Amino acid sequence: MSEDKTTAARMRAIIQESAGGPEVLTLAEVDRPEPAPTEVLVRVHAAGVNPTDWKSRTQGRLLGDPPAILGWDVSGVVEAVGRGVTRFRPGDEVFGMPRFPHKAGGYAEYVTAPSRHFTRKPAGLDHVHAAALPLAALTAWQVLYDTANLRPGRRVLIHAAAGGVGHLAVQLAKHLGAYVIGTARTPKHAFVRALGADEVIDYTEEDFAETVGDVDLVIDSIGGDYGARSLRTLRDGGTLAQLASEPDQDLLRQAAERGIWAGFVLVEPDNAGMATIAELVEAGRLRAEVDTVLPFEQAAKAHELGETGRTTGKIVLTVAG
Repeated sequence: MSEDKTTAARMRAIIQESAGGPEVLTLAEVDRPEPAPTEVLVRVHAAGVNPTDWKSRTQGRLLGDPPAILGWDVSGVVEAVGRGVTRFRPGDEVFGMPRFPHKAGGYAEYVTAPSRHFTRKPAGLDHVHAAALPLAALTAWQVLYDTANLRPGRRVLIHAAAGGVGHLAVQLAKHLGAYVIGTARTPKHAFVRALGADEVIDYTEEDFAETVGDVDLVIDSIGGDYGARSLRTLRDGGTLAQLASEPDQDLLRQAAERGIWAGFVLVEPDNAGMATIAELVEAGRLRAEVDTVLPFEQAAKAHELGETGRTTGKIVLTVAG
């Protein structure tokens, strides 16, 4: 009997013992977490892969003490509930972004988090596409709705419009009534337009800073010189939301002189935002594009693919069938 209990308290997970390249991600057996009061234990069916995953893998941030388990996008089934939880019962299908930016452990067979970090998964949405949504969709929603207070008729420039955050931001901005301009390579223009973009610019063929203007909001998930260049496209009083890096002091000074809010935006768990995302999915107004699906044992391959920066939409790992 004791052997059965030991087996039941263990799970498979992708761990890393140190910061480094994709090769540091290895399959191991670790202790299964147990839900604390107000938490749920979720059996993970699929886990989304995001740029913050490989950045954390490389830099060792957001991971805590080794062995660390990456992953913040989760879709699965509630296995057990902690004391005081009334929103879910075992067997409920849920999806969410547990604990970000703190350690969550989504690349594993089980994960625990406060129950309000999860939302019921739309019945018509499979686990793979559900796992592609939380972090990227919440990032886009919080920038558009909370940070920029976007209103109908406003002009939005979305960089990497075919990427994980970008392709969802295009759809959400159109839902909010915006005029959307996206940047993407020419082969992806048809895809971005199909999402609802009004204009698409190939950033390899023309300088968006020279051809785009009078913009109310820029969503920059690329970093580098994109912040300074994007500033030139904004009207006075606009918003520059940077997702990849903190703006430098010179950019902040230039922005302040023109009444532009510029800053780094970090997504956070958001039950109301997740409920809105679920409603939009159910209404057919929002969908996640999944570029590649891999078994979670191939997490290193998923990271290698993601780091090329050439994927359309999201990469998702399947954990349980």
